[in-house]
Amino acid sequence: MFKNLLRRKSSREIAKDRLKILLISDRVNCSPEMMEMIKNDIAKVISKYMKIDTKSMEIQITKTGNKGRSLKNPTLYANIPILDLMNHDIP
Repeated sequence: MFKNLLRRKSSREIAKDRLKILLISDRVNCSPEMMEMIKNDIAKVISKYMKIDTKSMEIQITKTGNKGRSLKNPTLYANIPILDLMNHDIP
């Protein structure tokens, strides 16, 4: 399990990830720059509460339809590997 966390992505994997981001962003009219800003903001907030692997973090926006409706709405999905939970004292 930890072996995969420490493994660096190959150039091929990085290029494939970038292409996915471009295709997805094109489908929902969201620029790659905006997708990267969203990813960074999500990582910043979640990092306050747990240690995450930001290099392996993936986000994507897809269009999904509501039940009984033909209109499809954009939906954000995030895959964020958690390395450690931080203990915070909750007041």
